[in-house]
Amino acid sequence: MYHVYIIESEETGKWYIGSTEDVQKRLTYHNAGKVRSTKPYIPYRLVYTESFSSKTDARKREILIKKSGRIRKEIKERLNEAPSSIG
Repeated sequence: MYHVYIIESEETGKWYIGSTEDVQKRLTYHNAGKVRSTKPYIPYRLVYTESFSSKTDARKREILIKKSGRIRKEIKERLNEAPSSIG
């Protein structure tokens, strides 16, 4: 199983969107400062996930979310409706 995930900087509220096979391991990696693009904004918390059966499908969805402000806005609205739920 592959996942698209969104993490949010607890300091700035800035989002990072990625895809991975192991979301918790990847979150730990981000919070350890091992990702150059997220290092200045740690710590992060997981705010959203979607699951896919293939790596290709997860990567396509990741790219779509990154390109589409409308999709990001819809996700933010969903998160505001149910702030304690993930995915």
